[in-house]
Amino acid sequence: MSEALVTVKNLKGVYKGTFGIVYAVDSLSLKVNSGEILGIAGESGCGKSTLAELLTGLPRPLLHYISGTVIVSGYNIYETDVEKIRTEILCKVMAYVPQASMNSLNPVKKIKNFIFDVMEERTGTKPNKEEVLKTVMKHFETIGLEPSVLEKFPHELSGGMKQRVVIAISTLWNPKLLIVDEPTSALDVTTQKMLIKLLLDLKKKKIIDTILFISHDIPTLRQVCDRCITMYGGNIVEDGKMDDIINSPLHPYSQGLVSSIVSFHPDGVAETELKSIPGRPPDLRFPPSGCKFHPRCPKAMAICKTEEPPFFEPAGKEHPVKCWLYK
Repeated sequence: MSEALVTVKNLKGVYKGTFGIVYAVDSLSLKVNSGEILGIAGESGCGKSTLAELLTGLPRPLLHYISGTVIVSGYNIYETDVEKIRTEILCKVMAYVPQASMNSLNPVKKIKNFIFDVMEERTGTKPNKEEVLKTVMKHFETIGLEPSVLEKFPHELSGGMKQRVVIAISTLWNPKLLIVDEPTSALDVTTQKMLIKLLLDLKKKKIIDTILFISHDIPTLRQVCDRCITMYGGNIVEDGKMDDIINSPLHPYSQGLVSSIVSFHPDGVAETELKSIPGRPPDLRFPPSGCKFHPRCPKAMAICKTEEPPFFEPAGKEHPVKCWLYK
């Protein structure tokens, strides 16, 4: 079995503001094995992006780490100095590409000058621009980006190219872990394919070791991932090999997600009737008791309304599911 690169135990994180307290990640535990591509699936608001931010150790304002352990490549993130996380762990051990990351490029600076700023921010010293350019050009060429991109302003690049540039910059230090949050959501199908190829090339060429790929788009996850977890209401409800999640989902929520995928025969006729999950995700300021999915679940039982289920293993240890159906 591969060694765990990321170990998360009982992680809790909340949003605090005038809106109250949102229990966004609630006692979540997870392992990401070295060398794998792990997908995180679920509807908007289920906690995917919040989990990614908490893994970095530097959550943005309003999001607060409450408790739990996050260990990445031997570093206990929430017992590590913030400055060390900023200068030694982020980018060098793990890199995080958030949603809408293409907007992170400075609109009034050429890509190369933006990279110089990133280098100075990470190292605390002014970089040797000539040496940096040589390194960056080699890196861009390795992953199939034209070095001429460095001389352009962000507005001169397409959305897909900006996304690829951000990923290229994030992997300059060959991090062990790359976290990408909805990297294909704003792209057309052709550009999505190019971005997926870029991510797979990064791993194939050993520029990165492990990928955590967050998406609500299960067909995209299937193209990339070895393993997939589904999240609902701030926690994991199912964990399994990607093919098992697609072909034999166990949790009613996972089944609903898979049933919402449109597939067609060659003649254009839908293979199956398109189904949707009734209702809407819970308001995590006031999460429901018991299983958080029970108000929307077609298979809910009395126990589901009062007691949160533990993980059961009806399909073996590699495919645990948090549902009373498998008690």
